[in-house]
Amino acid sequence: MSSPSMAKLKVAGTWAGVLQVEPENWTVLMLREEIAKRSNMGTESINLIFAGKVLKDCTGEEKNSLSQLGIKNNSKILACLVSVEEGKTLKNELLADDERNRRLARIKAAVTALSKRHADGALPIEDFDIELEDQSGKKVHFSETDRQAIMTGLMLHTSGKRFIRKQMFSDALEVLTMGEEAFSLCNPKSIELVDNIPILQIDMVWCYFMLQDIAWLSVAGLRLEKAREGLERAHGKDSSRFRLLQAGCSSELALYLRLELLEGVVAYHSGQFDKSRKFLTSAQAKFFQLQVPDEALSVVMSIGFGEQDAKRALRMSNQDVQSAVNFLVLEREKREQKREDDICRRKEIKEQKRYGVTPLKKAVDLQKLAELVSIGFEKELAAEALRKNENGTEEALDDLTNPEVNTELQRAIESRKRKRQQRATDATVEQLVSMGFERSRVIGAVQAGGSLEQVMHQLLTHPRADTVAVADDTSNAHDFSGNNNASTDLNANDNACAPDSNPTNPAVENLSPGTLGIDNSNEGPSAEQRDLEMEDEIADELTRSDALSDYNIDVTQEGDAINEYLALLDSGGGNGKASSSQLPH
Repeated sequence: MSSPSMAKLKVAGTWAGVLQVEPENWTVLMLREEIAKRSNMGTESINLIFAGKVLKDCTGEEKNSLSQLGIKNNSKILACLVSVEEGKTLKNELLADDERNRRLARIKAAVTALSKRHADGALPIEDFDIELEDQSGKKVHFSETDRQAIMTGLMLHTSGKRFIRKQMFSDALEVLTMGEEAFSLCNPKSIELVDNIPILQIDMVWCYFMLQDIAWLSVAGLRLEKAREGLERAHGKDSSRFRLLQAGCSSELALYLRLELLEGVVAYHSGQFDKSRKFLTSAQAKFFQLQVPDEALSVVMSIGFGEQDAKRALRMSNQDVQSAVNFLVLEREKREQKREDDICRRKEIKEQKRYGVTPLKKAVDLQKLAELVSIGFEKELAAEALRKNENGTEEALDDLTNPEVNTELQRAIESRKRKRQQRATDATVEQLVSMGFERSRVIGAVQAGGSLEQVMHQLLTHPRADTVAVADDTSNAHDFSGNNNASTDLNANDNACAPDSNPTNPAVENLSPGTLGIDNSNEGPSAEQRDLEMEDEIADELTRSDALSDYNIDVTQEGDAINEYLALLDSGGGNGKASSSQLPH
């Protein structure tokens, strides 16, 4: 008699018999390997079928046990021989699934890391900030919890739209679902006037439609209801608030066209044919309204704008040439202003990194710093006072005007300068030693100063005796033991870094960690393990989008689908069973 944790499986096919397993601990792969061994075959040569379905090996981080798949005592398993080609196909499918799951996990991890690092007031590792703006380009502020959730949701939504453009609708649906989960963590009051969530719902239903999956019919209907309610809250009745913000432009037409098409499709497959015709007819009217006349397009392009930009502007301006030109000029001005703002912000981030972070890992507030400097305090000292006091102006003033505390601030700054110089020099030595140079020669060359190229040239061309002599002459200046142990005696203020100064050692000035690509984790934000490739993909996608990107839809596919469903209604095909939610692919 088997123990309670054991189960007997009845196997037929390439091998017949009873197999004892532990359903809670065994996976499909383990079962396949055991049956393949008893069948004297390779693992890839057999398929396992249970309850009419082919069992697939778990992929990625999945650990589905047999019990989770419904396999229990006395379950029947059929082992079938597969052809070599079929086995290769199955293996390729599993590898593709594994790769897909890994990529989705990377996207989620990268987005989560970015949203945490770019929390309000935090000092990012990168030279850019991710900030939340409204449709007019103004920065919007939320609580830290809501900000992180919204930022995560927006980045996942952006990644999902990238998959939609690539026609990878299953992947898009996975990422959009993650985005929906992120938005659900926000306070509903904080986001009730934000239209990103309704647009995400529409994008999810568009994926259902393009995947031709009617199984999602009831869910699609609920999502579209939420989307329409959300858009009305955000845009106002008949988009009145939205058009006021957009100076009368009809930028939202394409989005509402897609919404009405999908509402018509859901109504059609639900047997509500009159309702379906109403939605589809309205969508068709918007489709005709969005068609760009060749003459208007030619006029706008003759002024110097590209075809895609001209089409976009005309669609969003009711085909009015002057309004389209004004729109494009304004967009160009916004881009120029954004570029200037980005350059300014990068400079600010660089400066903030010199001052380090507060005990709660926030950046020094440059506006408050400017206020202190304007009343006569030395900038470096004022920055340290703000850093120490979590950007509290009053507390910083108290410290700056207290002679004893002021002296302590100066000592802390000088101490960190020395430690930063020592860390930079130690890192330089280690970097050069790792290239294969002898440590004593490296120490001498670094002590002699000069740029990285000059030090490398000295190490490669000067006789060994010269560099050793230099090392001997300067050995008393610093301790170059080669052990980068500066962090072992860091004090409580070492989560900050001092502003730039003129180092006493020219090697420190010219051979900084930044020059050699070394990240000094003791200065500014911590350098945790990062997926740089995925983070760069997400950041690049964010820079490509603007406040109206969600409304810039090429409605060609929508137009074809509208005609298809109206034809079905006209032909009397409205029996509610049509499965032709197909679009030309």
